[in-house]
Amino acid sequence: MRILFLGDVMGRAGRAAVTERLPGLRADWRLDFVVVNGENASSGAGITGAHAKALLEAGADVVTLGDHAFDQKDMLGFIETEPRILRPLNFAKGAPGRGAGLFSDRRGRKVLVTQVLGQIFMKRPFDDPFSALDATLRAHPLGGQAQAIIVDIHCEATSEKMGVGHYCDGRASLVAGTHTHVPTADAQVLPGGTGYISDAGMCGDYDSVIGMEKTEPLRRFVTGMAKARFQPALGAATLSGVLVETDDRTGRATAITMVRQGGRLQQAGP
Repeated sequence: MRILFLGDVMGRAGRAAVTERLPGLRADWRLDFVVVNGENASSGAGITGAHAKALLEAGADVVTLGDHAFDQKDMLGFIETEPRILRPLNFAKGAPGRGAGLFSDRRGRKVLVTQVLGQIFMKRPFDDPFSALDATLRAHPLGGQAQAIIVDIHCEATSEKMGVGHYCDGRASLVAGTHTHVPTADAQVLPGGTGYISDAGMCGDYDSVIGMEKTEPLRRFVTGMAKARFQPALGAATLSGVLVETDDRTGRATAITMVRQGGRLQQAGP
């Protein structure tokens, strides 16, 4: 199976890059399944139902969220009507929506997608991501009901992301880090057969401060004073993520390739 995972979609520029480029990539790269993190798709904080629908219509099979999952209030209701939108698995038990789902690709093969939030340096306390993942992965052994399993680990610390990667090694097809908006260079297949990257990067304008227009972040760094709200940068966006190929029989990754398409970053892909 050929699975594309795209990192955090950042504002209007990121949405435009996904909606314009993803349909062509699905065809050109013969993609079987696509997961997009939509965490910052609407004004850089959360995602609206309309913007989530646009990503799905462009070719995403699943949209994952993150710590800003419900910053756009209409998502509280929309997520209950759209099973292809996943909030973090270790959110409070009373949160709307769900944190894992079993989906089908266009050939009927089953793909489990789940997301957890890390705990280190995060502003709010969340339940332990390791125990949350363990319960889900025990219920869906790789190569059984699910031909592929994708884990989105959304957190600040690369050490915690690496810990999740090794914890899931042999139990997931791909563990992809999100949240920090900077693509890391450590894409690899772990010893147990799990594809891994510490951060998939963002789909957004990299002539920015992690996707935000530079003026206000720089002012705050230099003066310690806030003058205006952060606004997403609107220049040409780079699609950033990874492409993983898996064995249908075992669910293990056989190859992983970094993806960077368009915008300012050096281009990469299959």
